[in-house]
Amino acid sequence: MLNLTIGYVDQRKSFEELLCTPEFAGRIRYQLICFLVMNILIAITAFLENSLILVALHKECSLYPPTKLLFRCLAITDLCVGLISSPVLVVHWIFVVSARWNICRYTFRITIFPGYVLCLVSLFTVTAISVDRLLALMLGLTYKHVVTMKQMRVIVTIFWVVSIFGALVFFWNRLITLYYSYVALTVCLVISTFSYTKIFHTLRLHQIQVKNQDFQEQTRRTIPQRNIARYRRTVNSVLLLQLALIICYLPYGIADALKNHIKLSPTVYFARQMTTTLVYFNSSLNPILYCWKIREVRQAVKRTVRQFFCSST
Repeated sequence: MLNLTIGYVDQRKSFEELLCTPEFAGRIRYQLICFLVMNILIAITAFLENSLILVALHKECSLYPPTKLLFRCLAITDLCVGLISSPVLVVHWIFVVSARWNICRYTFRITIFPGYVLCLVSLFTVTAISVDRLLALMLGLTYKHVVTMKQMRVIVTIFWVVSIFGALVFFWNRLITLYYSYVALTVCLVISTFSYTKIFHTLRLHQIQVKNQDFQEQTRRTIPQRNIARYRRTVNSVLLLQLALIICYLPYGIADALKNHIKLSPTVYFARQMTTTLVYFNSSLNPILYCWKIREVRQAVKRTVRQFFCSST
């Protein structure tokens, strides 16, 4: 059994220099092999599952196009995790396990860029979906006139530009990128919390006062009565995606923050690699949540799979 608490090393070295040393990675070699295998599986499942989701969303016509664009954006980021981020991390760990320390430092830097960009875009997109659902409730029949495809394309483009800029800043000053991430995370959580609180408060009022004729008339002006149940299911689905993202991302955020305030050790290194794997696992988890909670997506996936097997036989 390896001792993960063995001593500390010179803190004056850069972070990647500390990670790519026998004192750190060399002492958890077998654990890293397990992470390596897990990330290979995550890469495969994330790529296959999100490819299927994108095909299903292309065929699904019941979702409003701007809303569908946000789901597509989220699926694309998850697909890229399986296609780019996770494989790059696997390559990095291969060099760590094989004790190629000089190459390890370069591959560590390479893992930062795609991982940071894709995770930040995912965070922005999930937040935007919560705002989109709030607007659908509050604007009602005018929602489709206010939220347009052109506006949503601009918003999604801004997400990618802002995320890429934050990742590039890392190579100039990593502390700026760190604070940039904390601010983005805080703002997104505040916006999402406000959106869901407002949504569920309004739906709760509808449930309590459903027999009140005045409230029923007000509800009809915001969202048609027959769509309330469907809307509620969609909101619950999106909230589940938000909670899954928080559960998968929060441990990494804590581990990343702690490494800047405590002495680095093999235990801290192990925790960071474990939480990184959990972040990438979110990309394999999201498609499962789509199919489980969003009926339209689930039906589209079933049709796609059925057509694939019928055409291959």
